[in-house]
Amino acid sequence: MQPVGKKSAKYVVGITLGALGIVFGDIGTSPLYAFKECLLGLMRKSVDTPIEDILCESNILGILSLIIWTVGLLVALKYVVFVLRADNKGEGGILALASLVFSGEKKRARLRTVLLLAGVFGASLLYGDGIITPAISVLSAVEGFRVVEPGVADSTIIAVALVIIVGLFLVQKFGTGKVGRIFGPVMMLWFLTLFSLGAYNLFIHSFRPLLAFSPHYAIEFILTHPMPLWMTIMGAVFLAVTGGEALYADMGHFGIKPIRSAWWFIAMPALILNYLGQGALMLTASAPETVAQQPFFRLAPPSLTLPLVILATFATIIASQALISGAYSITMQAIQLGFLPRLKITHTNKHERGQIYIAPVNWFLMLACVFLVLQFRNSNNLASAYGVAVSITMMMTTLIFFFVLRDIKQWPIWKILLFCVPLFAIESTFVYANLLKFFHGGWFPLSVAVGIFTLMTTWRRGREVLYEGFKQTFLPLDLFLQDVAQSKIQRVPGTAIFMSGNTNVTPLALLHNLKHNKVLHQRVIILSIATESIPYVPAEERATIEKLDGGFYRIIGRYGYMEEIQAMDVLAISQKEGFECKLNDITFFLSRETIVHAKKSAFPIWREKIFATLNRNAVPATAYFKLPPNRVVELGMQIEI
Repeated sequence: MQPVGKKSAKYVVGITLGALGIVFGDIGTSPLYAFKECLLGLMRKSVDTPIEDILCESNILGILSLIIWTVGLLVALKYVVFVLRADNKGEGGILALASLVFSGEKKRARLRTVLLLAGVFGASLLYGDGIITPAISVLSAVEGFRVVEPGVADSTIIAVALVIIVGLFLVQKFGTGKVGRIFGPVMMLWFLTLFSLGAYNLFIHSFRPLLAFSPHYAIEFILTHPMPLWMTIMGAVFLAVTGGEALYADMGHFGIKPIRSAWWFIAMPALILNYLGQGALMLTASAPETVAQQPFFRLAPPSLTLPLVILATFATIIASQALISGAYSITMQAIQLGFLPRLKITHTNKHERGQIYIAPVNWFLMLACVFLVLQFRNSNNLASAYGVAVSITMMMTTLIFFFVLRDIKQWPIWKILLFCVPLFAIESTFVYANLLKFFHGGWFPLSVAVGIFTLMTTWRRGREVLYEGFKQTFLPLDLFLQDVAQSKIQRVPGTAIFMSGNTNVTPLALLHNLKHNKVLHQRVIILSIATESIPYVPAEERATIEKLDGGFYRIIGRYGYMEEIQAMDVLAISQKEGFECKLNDITFFLSRETIVHAKKSAFPIWREKIFATLNRNAVPATAYFKLPPNRVVELGMQIEI
């Protein structure tokens, strides 16, 4: 989170530069492949047409106009102008947006659940994006060496790309704090290069691509070509906006103003001008079919091609880093919201909350990226897999945003429809265009998303089934306290802490401890950790303490879904508020469940096996809640589901 109060010019420049490095990495590297894929798609769909008719002025201007207006409507208008306003306590992203509706909509429980699940599926789709972005970006950059040295073998390109990708994932555990300091300056240099190359080619070739700002050329392109052809081109055009969702997802790290400033004054002008420069090059190329294979790298004079390839490689690494970090953040949010089991989250910077590392996610992404590079072998093939996940995520963001405008912002319905319906129609077109690539690679990100969504919903549903099973053995806490008051149970010195998800019932670990050990501690704390549907909980609202009868206390610790849970911090805060508890004289009692199959199960057997596997591999509560290991006692029990 950013500091409040008046900000110095140096701070504003620094945070804007940081936003440029992290937020715009993905969309900033789109010129490497977006326009190229449009041209190649046009050529593949018009094999019987002379090349000069395929790459004619009207087609070039039509494609440029489609790119300009897609960037303008989906990124500039939708995200930068409107969606950035829908922050959840300063945080963005589709999960934050869904949580905003979930917390605000109190009347229609089923609708709230559907919207939250839509947000979870959208987040699942972003994992697919996080896998493809490093593969296609790095491959696109490394393929630039073919412009420098046309005889470079495919195996060499693939080997170099794999070394870069594997190296990128291997350094994740060390944190990105130090490396992140150079992200902004490098991306500033990258965007200045995009701008300069675009302006240079417009100046030396032709200014006619400026006509593409008129939507007439985009409309004419669609009307004068058969639907299968322009749908193919639309799928490629969408590659120009694949990083748009990141503008919203990373809002919490930088704030609205730095992101907007970086977009309006740096990123958008550089991107649009570079696409126009590529168009100018194509309009005057003596060998358009050859130039269409790598229009971006041919923007530079031959003597500067190699430095451009090197700079592009660094830019794609930065873009990949942003998506990898985003996958970590999504995972942490899903854990806090109860859609994934506890995983070990390593904070790589003690001063920056958002810099985290999650090993299982890291290795999964790495193996998936390696698979993609080996399976698809070049960026042209990978482009067929790219865009499906992001287009569906964008459409779901618009759907959820509709309810935010209606229920949270309370816009009039006519105004909401005027904004959302055209966007939804455009995004539906892009979803359809990208789904046409399903059998050419689009199946991969969708398979990843469906798999992760299945894991998330299975875990969530499994915990609900467990809770239903527990309810049969639940003993209301007030009845338990009455029994304790009427019984002569031996009390022993010290403080026992029993963690429970519901402080109104007696923790099972407490009942088992009393059953087997026949004693109670002099002081007993029922501790519950609640994750709120907001990113951060103010420190003054962290802990709620209630004194009960018979030496019992009820403490509720509250955390946001973006926060690291520290159970000992809750106790420390409780002490400051007058609760007397010696932290070196406590024992935590936890229950650890083993899942067994019930004869009459409410859970399909395949989901039960998935849930049991996730439950076995979840990080123990001791590690997740940061409990002192030498003060924890676990009581095991078997639970049928």
